[in-house]
Amino acid sequence: MEWKGAARHTMRLGLIADTHGLLRAEVLDVFRSVDRILHAGDVGEERVLEELGRLAPVTAVYGNMDVGPLRRRLPRVADAVADGHRIVVTHGDQFGSPAPEGLRAAFPDADVIVFGHTHRPLIRDMPDYSVVLNPGSAGPARFDLRPTVAIMETEAGIPPRARIVAL
Repeated sequence: MEWKGAARHTMRLGLIADTHGLLRAEVLDVFRSVDRILHAGDVGEERVLEELGRLAPVTAVYGNMDVGPLRRRLPRVADAVADGHRIVVTHGDQFGSPAPEGLRAAFPDADVIVFGHTHRPLIRDMPDYSVVLNPGSAGPARFDLRPTVAIMETEAGIPPRARIVAL
């Protein structure tokens, strides 16, 4: 599926992972002006996707903690195109403790790889100008890490730009 920024040249994507059933009010504020939301798994409850869907269309994958209806409804890997950039979304647990180099090797044709699972925010610009990104965990605080999400802007012909947003 291809998305194009409506009536403007830049598309804003809200990137989120590891909500584990908790959707903080700060996420709704940060994502208020996004065109699309990508959830990299461990959603926790369908309600999280429904609430995010009120802000923008949502593409989500299941994580290792998602069971029942979420596991049946969501794919393990989602593939889409935004402004000509191929984006792969995965939780990453199928790779153990996912690292940017391993994800890049698994999805060599992707311009952007969004993953979760580690709960640690990360933006890695790869030598081939692709980006591997973990928005961190937006759910219950774990591992003494502050909850985070990410915003990515895409524009045709320009490498995507992303930033981590602490909640």
